Amino acid sequence: MRAIVATAGLLALAGCATTSAPPPRIAAPVVATYTSLGLERVIGQNAAGLTKLFGQPDADVREGTARKLQFAGPICVLDAYFYPKGANEPVVSYLDAREPDGSTIDRASCVAALTRRDGGR
Repeated sequence: MRAIVATAGLLALAGCATTSAPPPRIAAPVVATYTSLGLERVIGQNAAGLTKLFGQPDADVREGTARKLQFAGPICVLDAYFYPKGANEPVVSYLDAREPDGSTIDRASCVAALTRRDGGR
């Protein structure tokens, strides 16, 4: 009788055992790639050129010799960073773009959207 009870107990415990499942796969984070394709009208421009293209900036921030102009529209916000090269006038060296809620957006798409915001002068 004891053997039957012991066997039944072992079988009950064996029923509780689980097989180990492989751990869930975690997708690698998406890394944004930056190209200058579609940015030809902006990279290398001076502040006057950008103002002519997009209208008056929504923000103008200066820090030392660097400058940032920010242009905002209903689709996106574009930050254009100006850095001087030697004695020449500062020109756009880098752009950053985001949707108004902070999510990422393609920089060239943002440039296109902002160009159209005032009729694409």
